[in-house]
Amino acid sequence: MNDALWSLLELLDLERIEQDIFRGQSRPPVAHHPGMRRCAPPLLFSVVTRVFGGQVAAQALVAAGRTVPADRPPHSLHAYFLRPGDPGAPIVYTVDRIRDGRSFTTRRVVAVQHGQPIFHLSASFQVPEEGLEHQEPMPPAPDPLTLPTAAELLPRYADRFIGPGVTERLLEARAAVDLRYVDAPPYGSVGEAREPRSQVWFRTNGTLDDAVAAGGAPALARPLLDICLVTYVSDMTLLDSVLLAHGRGGWAVGDVVGASLDHAMWFHRPLRADEWLLYDQESPTAQGGRGLGRGRIFTADGQLVVSVIQEGVIRVPRG
Repeated sequence: MNDALWSLLELLDLERIEQDIFRGQSRPPVAHHPGMRRCAPPLLFSVVTRVFGGQVAAQALVAAGRTVPADRPPHSLHAYFLRPGDPGAPIVYTVDRIRDGRSFTTRRVVAVQHGQPIFHLSASFQVPEEGLEHQEPMPPAPDPLTLPTAAELLPRYADRFIGPGVTERLLEARAAVDLRYVDAPPYGSVGEAREPRSQVWFRTNGTLDDAVAAGGAPALARPLLDICLVTYVSDMTLLDSVLLAHGRGGWAVGDVVGASLDHAMWFHRPLRADEWLLYDQESPTAQGGRGLGRGRIFTADGQLVVSVIQEGVIRVPRG
């Protein structure tokens, strides 16, 4: 199994320190993007020390899920990023059991570091049931295997990044996930305003059946494991479309700084994080130093499995 994927699963396998209190570890982010709370100015790239927002969201959902029966997968989450996370310190997740109904279960999670809340999440879980069903059709997209991998794509743009070693750091950040852009990413079209839409295919770099069989992340039963991994990835590229609309290259280029403000997800149908998923993203608006991103995640056979909305602070550096 891919070592980076194994490391990510370990990161999501929280330690229970009380009945509804869990402790998670962190690792420093390696590139500027909205998931890094309050990113440092470009010249400080080499010493950025913020926790990736997708990590905190996924860990919080793990904590909530650990207090819910396994037959009730999450169907939605709503979260706010409150303060920057310190990757050098553990994060404590406290779960409040808001409601346990016959069909729905609700949990609230507060993530705390150094005595202060850094993140707040509300999640709802549901017993699977039959009902009315329809969905939007999947948009056209090429076969993911025809698209360049991160290892093939990133070196093409190394001269646009803000410091030495950025390419290697970006590759390290994506090592657990095979993520492939359908069109050029923001850092590939700097200065060229484009339609505010972006698509990526993604899946884990390795099968989760192998991890489960090997005893990896034993407290993360499927389908919760798959949903938490998709939550982690959902924060990587969602605001790309905001940047594309203005010809901005992103945080690795250094022509914007930003932070995630809030994040909401709805899980519609079963999914597998180790099979190809299409993340179709767009930005309907940006204003007031904030940008909004909307995303839809489809399986390769066209099933709409997740809807995502995120708002982030996006600012052009002064001077």
